[in-house]
Amino acid sequence: MAFKPNYNQQRAERNRAKEQKKKEKLQRKEEEVAKRKGLLDGEPADSDTDDSGTSDAPPEVRD
Repeated sequence: MAFKPNYNQQRAERNRAKEQKKKEKLQRKEEEVAKRKGLLDGEPADSDTDDSGTSDAPPEVRD
C-alpha cells in the first residue's frame, strides 16, 4: 500500500527549495555587481585620493 501524501510537508519542501534558489540568485547578482564595481579585482573600495577634490590635504596655493 502506498503512503498517504503529506501535502504540508511537500509544500514546505517546495518553499525551502524556492528560498534556496532566491538566495543563490541574490548572491550571484551581488557578486556580479561587485565585479562590475571592481571590488573583486583588487581595487580598494574607498581610496584616500578622490578626483572630486575632497581630500584631507590642504589645497595647493599658486601665485
